[in-house]
Amino acid sequence: MTADPARAAAPAGAARDATRGGGEGTSLTAAAVAHLVGGTVRAGDDGSAVVRRMAPLDRAGAEDLSFYARAKYAAVFAASRAGVVLVPPDLADAEGAPGAVRVIVERPHEAMLRVLPVLYRPAPREPGIHPTAIVGRGVTLGADVTVGPYAILGDGATLHDRAWVEAHVVLGAGSVVGADSHVHPHATLYPNTVLGQRVAIHSGVRLGSDGFGYVFADGQHRKIPHVGRCVVEDDVEIGANTTIDRGSIGDTVIGAGSRIDNLVHLGHNVRLGRLCLVMAQVGVSGSTTIEDGVIIAGQAGIQGHVTIGKGARIGGQAGILGDVPAGATYSGYPGRPHKESLRASAALFKLAGMTRALERLLAREPREQESTS
Repeated sequence: MTADPARAAAPAGAARDATRGGGEGTSLTAAAVAHLVGGTVRAGDDGSAVVRRMAPLDRAGAEDLSFYARAKYAAVFAASRAGVVLVPPDLADAEGAPGAVRVIVERPHEAMLRVLPVLYRPAPREPGIHPTAIVGRGVTLGADVTVGPYAILGDGATLHDRAWVEAHVVLGAGSVVGADSHVHPHATLYPNTVLGQRVAIHSGVRLGSDGFGYVFADGQHRKIPHVGRCVVEDDVEIGANTTIDRGSIGDTVIGAGSRIDNLVHLGHNVRLGRLCLVMAQVGVSGSTTIEDGVIIAGQAGIQGHVTIGKGARIGGQAGILGDVPAGATYSGYPGRPHKESLRASAALFKLAGMTRALERLLAREPREQESTS
């Protein structure tokens, strides 16, 4: 086994603590937290105060680290019992959190990214092939790979260096798992699916299944053969129970650095750009192109064969029936520019009152006609 680099890099003031499940953690002094995040302990505060966990302001205790980044949470901060709090310079002397040591740092929310891996270390990975795993013919294994219980590696599959395939994962024939990628339990990669480097695939994900493609001929729906692949580029994370179809002709591609939430479906030949965010229960129909940096909020639906331009934003539960220009924000059903959608919604809420006013007007009209006759 190699040394744990995170432990080796623990700052001065760190002490090992193996009380938390899932892996050995570390307690930190306030001074060590400040060193880790590139901040400073507020003058007069106790830099030797120790934290062992991270918690929200409203649930933090004396041994917990928390953060306070926006003044709108002043009431929560005022009542917090956190032991150490990350604060921006403009809130360093804000009232509240009596007894808390304040670590001043420019962006407290981002600072968490440096602290969490030290306070919560995952259980160590043990390289090797579990005896219950099934390894097909012609499988290629890189250095220090890990294959868990009852995993199945199809013929010709490739695991690059330090790839980790957990229990009951199925890798179809010819599939590829890139270096430092992690496939969680019960995920399935259909044949010829490709994962790049540092990809995280969560439980229940299905990559590379046939898309929904049929031609009605001779009185029945005839299946269009799918011969393309599902290709996931580097540094992508895909949430639990998401499904992404393979291409029918050509590949379905997930661009580098994108993040896909749980319970998302992407149809065949979808091309998702780099650094996109796709939130839970989104559905994208086949052959849609989503350019770089797009954000799609939960439960939005996107029609097939359209283009969502670079940097566009799609609101929750929107129904997109056509192209969206680069940088635009669309919402509502049918999807339209956000301000237009808000106006349409406002008009809809006024409709009941307008209907009642019209009914009163129509009821008065016959009486007025009688009085003039």
